[in-house]
Amino acid sequence: MEHKSLGRTGLKVSELCLGTMQFGWTADEPLSLKVLSAAFEAGINFIDTADVYSRWVEGNQGGVAETIIGNWIKQSHIPREQLVLATKVRGKMGPGPNDEGLSRAHIMRAVDASLHRLGIDYIDLYQTHSYDEKTPIEETLSALDDLVHQGKVRYIGCSNYPAWRLTEAIWNSRLNLTSRFETLQPHYNLVHRAEFERELAEVCRAYGLGVIPYSPLAAGFLTNKYRHGEAEPESARSKGVKRRYFNEVSWKIHAAIESLASQKGKSVSQVALAWLLSNPLITSPIIGPRSLEQLEDNLGAVGFRLTAEEMKILDDASSWQD
Repeated sequence: MEHKSLGRTGLKVSELCLGTMQFGWTADEPLSLKVLSAAFEAGINFIDTADVYSRWVEGNQGGVAETIIGNWIKQSHIPREQLVLATKVRGKMGPGPNDEGLSRAHIMRAVDASLHRLGIDYIDLYQTHSYDEKTPIEETLSALDDLVHQGKVRYIGCSNYPAWRLTEAIWNSRLNLTSRFETLQPHYNLVHRAEFERELAEVCRAYGLGVIPYSPLAAGFLTNKYRHGEAEPESARSKGVKRRYFNEVSWKIHAAIESLASQKGKSVSQVALAWLLSNPLITSPIIGPRSLEQLEDNLGAVGFRLTAEEMKILDDASSWQD
């Protein structure tokens, strides 16, 4: 397992990051604990979660994934310094008007709640889950900077920011001498390229941000379980996958990946991950396995890189235009 610097920082993270959105949703706690242990044993030291996971499940008030990770840390007795733990703040965590957003009031409460659920003293990477148009960026960055100085947070990052808001945040940190976003977590994969590549990629390159893409397998579309012309498998996400990706363009991309996978003796998902891993701008794609079998398949991408010719084949098949 290769380890890379997280953006311009000295923090080293595994080439794959374990995402935990499925924990407490499609994977119950016993299975989630097994996935965490297997990932760590395979060399993954980077774990990403969020306080809202999985609030969309009936009866779930949020914080479940963080609690599962905290239970795993306690049970496994893995030294804290061997883990890089990332979580996020922004989503609605209660009924009140200040139970969401990126105000100082919400951030200060949310970080303590996350630390408690995780059972740790500090968070390695604390990320804003999306921007908050109702809160001045100065207020958000000042609160996050205070958390860094208090030792509750080591680094800060963001997710789901348009290029202009990300640039605004970076320059605001320079102007006010506060901690700056060191990472971006964008939605990026072979069937969803334009959002990141249009402007965000150049901002990340110019300012040295680590890029940790979520949904690298397009919610499972870029795997062997979907075949053009065949009935889709039943799952918690299959309806959303069908609605978003069952179209002529996406199936063309899937076919190109499938052809290359056959030539390389790899799975569709391993080639899709390798396309990201072969891009020097990408730090660590966030995989989200909900079973040990899916994790094992994802781990087949470790150390796997595509040649320039193979990258061109996939780039040409998935090219986009405004």
